[in-house]
Amino acid sequence: MIEFKNVSKIYRRKDQETIALKNINLRINKGEIFGVIGFSGAGKSTLVRLINYLEKPTSGEVLIEGKNLSAYNEAQLRKVRKNIGMIFQHFNLLHSKTIYENIAMPLILSKMPKEQIKERVRELLRFVGLEDKEKSYPNELSGGEKQRIGIARALATNPSILLCDEATSALDPQTTDSILELLKKINEEYDITIVMITHEMSVIQKICHKVAVMEKGKIIEKGDVEKVFSQPHQSTTKNFVKTIIDDSIPQKVSELIRIETNSRFLVVEFRDNLNEKINRWIREWDLNVNIVHASVHEIKEKRVGFLILQISGSKEKMELANYDVQRDALLIKELYR
Repeated sequence: MIEFKNVSKIYRRKDQETIALKNINLRINKGEIFGVIGFSGAGKSTLVRLINYLEKPTSGEVLIEGKNLSAYNEAQLRKVRKNIGMIFQHFNLLHSKTIYENIAMPLILSKMPKEQIKERVRELLRFVGLEDKEKSYPNELSGGEKQRIGIARALATNPSILLCDEATSALDPQTTDSILELLKKINEEYDITIVMITHEMSVIQKICHKVAVMEKGKIIEKGDVEKVFSQPHQSTTKNFVKTIIDDSIPQKVSELIRIETNSRFLVVEFRDNLNEKINRWIREWDLNVNIVHASVHEIKEKRVGFLILQISGSKEKMELANYDVQRDALLIKELYR
């Protein structure tokens, strides 16, 4: 478990102060894939470097498994860092070393016996699907293969936490998907807590359980991924969500709203129980219901999105339908002419 308690980080150079983080309170539970998203300069990388204490907070506490990292001396911190793996945007492989030597490096520094190192490196190469690259050099590999080697190296010391700082932003979409699947496999098979630092909402969408949105050194929104995607509150969060779920109203729908005078148009959140409501409106309330637009996407194996419904019938029954979706917090808004 990782916890930030009222953490701030200020960089001071000569007479200038830069506030990188301001009053961060955050809890990441064991076994979660936790995403931290924000634009450049939001403070994401500073936050992740506080987890392994490569940066120290100006104020507040960073705790790992309930223990405040500020209480440790340098020797103790080195032991803590062995339990925290890290993968980077640009791989950070040693180009003069073979793939075997790159993965073995943290084990050599840990003074593990040679035979155990050999066994562990080959086990990791099999796990990331590159057992035939043992004697290759980094410049002989593709970007995706380099990142797989970076992941293997990060796993070498059996960490319980894996930090990923923009780990997929240098990769093409297909390769990104394969790396995300590998990270998901690591989380599920090894129960490793993963912290994903990214500016890509699609990364959050595909593998994260929870997300925190950062802006100007602050966490402006956080929670379960499905909840944040379906009901974003802050404008920055809404802009990120729009890259996945476009909530703009198509021109043809806008034209229909202007022309149609005997209907109501409701924008409702997509949920599984919505079908039951629509069926009741049609069968019991004698309403005509037409889905004029839908934007539904899969987030962590759950579907989220919205529908624009055109309903027509008696004024009384249309009011009942409006109340029906409001009561279950399904109504996002009503569209007016």
